[in-house]
Amino acid sequence: MSIILNIETATTNCSVSLSKKGKTLILKEDYDKNYSHAERLHVYIDAVLNEASISKNDINAIAVSKGPGSYTGLRIGVSAAKGLCFALSKPLISVPTLEALAHQAICDDGTIIPMLDARRMEVYSAVYDSNYNQIRETQAQILDKNAFSDYLKQGTVYFIGNGVEKTKTIINHPNAIFIDDKLPSANEMSKLSYEKYNMGDIEDVAYFEPYYLKDFVALKPKRK
Repeated sequence: MSIILNIETATTNCSVSLSKKGKTLILKEDYDKNYSHAERLHVYIDAVLNEASISKNDINAIAVSKGPGSYTGLRIGVSAAKGLCFALSKPLISVPTLEALAHQAICDDGTIIPMLDARRMEVYSAVYDSNYNQIRETQAQILDKNAFSDYLKQGTVYFIGNGVEKTKTIINHPNAIFIDDKLPSANEMSKLSYEKYNMGDIEDVAYFEPYYLKDFVALKPKRK
């Protein structure tokens, strides 16, 4: 049946989908600018299963967005996914967050650069062609006026993700197209997790960790 529960918590979007053979059946998400994962994630998991009249034991696998992204968000999503895998004896599939985000950009040619805000003037980004083949690995990159210049010289570049807002204040190029108000979603995970499931590309549940890209740094609380 290939029924997969997909969990996306890498950004402020708490997103859960239930998919069958790569197609999203039910999608629940909180497309907001505030984090609500702790309150909503398990509610959404129960909701997609109930709406589809599917029990947890009927799931074939659980997929989770692996990062990069919010440290806390990723921890919540991965912890929930691993807990379900252990409890139900189901395989764990990890989906690169930026790859799923890139699939929200629909284009016939050019380059797609999904990017997530990494605070200050830094973004997490990767580069894909119009067929979603990755042509540059994921990096933490400091933005300046020359960022992504090699790709912009070659043709149209579609920037997508919550890193777009600050990117378009720095990059001014006729080949740059900025796709606003998009966050990673469990909807695009459906196709990617199904492909991995068919290939047997699964994770070791005991040892899997999110892809943080950068070490977590705790900030000192502000003085009152």
